[in-house]
Amino acid sequence: MLSNLRKFGQTLIRRNIKTSSVILSDNLFVHRDSPEDNPDVKFEFTPENMKRAKAIISIYPEGHERAAMIPLLDLAQRQHGWLPISAMHAVADLLKLPKMRVYEVASFYTMFMRKPTGKYHVQVCTTTPCWLRGSDDILDCVKKELCLEVGETSKDMMFTLSEVECLGACVNAPMIQINDDYYEDLTPEDTKQILDEFKAGNKPPPGPRNGRYAAEPVSGLTSLTTEPPGPGFRLQDALK
Repeated sequence: MLSNLRKFGQTLIRRNIKTSSVILSDNLFVHRDSPEDNPDVKFEFTPENMKRAKAIISIYPEGHERAAMIPLLDLAQRQHGWLPISAMHAVADLLKLPKMRVYEVASFYTMFMRKPTGKYHVQVCTTTPCWLRGSDDILDCVKKELCLEVGETSKDMMFTLSEVECLGACVNAPMIQINDDYYEDLTPEDTKQILDEFKAGNKPPPGPRNGRYAAEPVSGLTSLTTEPPGPGFRLQDALK
């Protein structure tokens, strides 16, 4: 809390100014050369992925090929496991763009991992809906089970832990994303079981863990509880 004094006439006024805490990201927004990430580390799309890349580029009108940048960066990341600067250069060359244009996009979107990432990227959502439903307990469970702090990767390169903003599954809070899959309606016990499955080399089925099919009310359906009427329902006789 900061205090600011102002004197108006003979009256001394104390004005309190509150400041919020600074939230730091676990991502680095500028590049730093490292042995595993520098321009001399070679990256090339595999023949199969090069075909995919050209197919992606062909979707966009002539002169607007740069719009393919995000899907191409995603393709490069999926091939390499994360996104080194040499992969960004490959995308820039493919789209005939200045490298800086690719850096800008890759450093803006948190979906792009610009440092070595584990085989399983565990993303714990702690935005308000998940927090209200106990995401702190889920995050603590993940930290304990993986022996990791946010932003860290296990020495065996199996797990990376990230704390993220809303992943869009608020109705099924709390939830985590592991690679491309959502695990929802979690308890710490569910979370431990899921991580144990991954540790054992298995892939647990994604989705809600409390028995519901998708995002329907936990207490049961409140609408669409009967078969829908057939064609012509309540249609005027003159229109039949």
